[in-house]
Amino acid sequence: MSLFKSILAAGVLAATALAGAAHAAFPDRTVTLIVPFAAGGSTDVVARVIAERMSADLGQPVVVQNVAGAGGSLGAGNVARAEPDGYTILMGTVATHALNPLMLKTKPYDAEKDFAPISLLVVVPNVLVVNPQLPAKTVAELLALLKANPDKYSYASSGNGTPLHLSGELFNSMAGVKMQHVPYKGSGPALNDLIGNQVSIMFDNLPSSSGHIKAGTLRALAVTTAERAPSFPDVPTMAEAGIPGYETYTWNALFAPAGTPKPVIDRLNAAAKAALANPGVVGRMKDFSATIVASTPEALGAHVKAEVAKWGPVVRAANVQMD
Repeated sequence: MSLFKSILAAGVLAATALAGAAHAAFPDRTVTLIVPFAAGGSTDVVARVIAERMSADLGQPVVVQNVAGAGGSLGAGNVARAEPDGYTILMGTVATHALNPLMLKTKPYDAEKDFAPISLLVVVPNVLVVNPQLPAKTVAELLALLKANPDKYSYASSGNGTPLHLSGELFNSMAGVKMQHVPYKGSGPALNDLIGNQVSIMFDNLPSSSGHIKAGTLRALAVTTAERAPSFPDVPTMAEAGIPGYETYTWNALFAPAGTPKPVIDRLNAAAKAALANPGVVGRMKDFSATIVASTPEALGAHVKAEVAKWGPVVRAANVQMD
């Protein structure tokens, strides 16, 4: 081997060793977890529970930052454009990675190409809740009220194009009623107005509404999954309540910017799995009726593709598009 080739080979080996050492040292500073919705909503609640335990496993703080707006696209777009070093990651949802790509006329990111999957964390039920002053204690009573008063009632959601928005549109379509949609920047502000009776009806993620349901400040009429939620066994499913075939839910998953090194992705995946195996986190997720998944990065990538395929017909049927 010539001297030049020997020097070149040595340089390559040295660079590889340095890169490996850098990845092995990850993280050596704070990791920012972007939640693309307002504080207080389901995604925010799950993120803060997970972030606390991931911090313990990583040995560095995992700090939640709420970047709400555009149905989750604002925060997701920020992460897509972030440095691919693992220090800025996203708490993604079905909205950021399935619905927005289907509905946005101008797409701020490519949900598959611009992100590196880390882990599908949990699957979360949705719930139909109303202000207790609304004269409807069942879905059947709500349907009778809506049909007797067309265009009078509105429903709130966490934002345009979110699963909760489409839950309402699907409800309108399948039940043959018409409620006006009132979008908010996250579940937190929407819940405040629902409790204050500024709006009467809402589709929400069960985790963010559960405390209000237990306190009696909200009334749950039905969960939107195929089976009843273990934490609320007396609340019927939408199908049991009179709308057969109705099913929606959301999920939470971690993503990094595309190009993030695999050792960093693997370290974050391991930290997420460790967090979800923690008995305290398991208990909190059970309280929320969230099903823990803790997937591999590859499984999350496949899940995103499947979700886009599943929601496509729903979006087209609802004819929902956003600028």
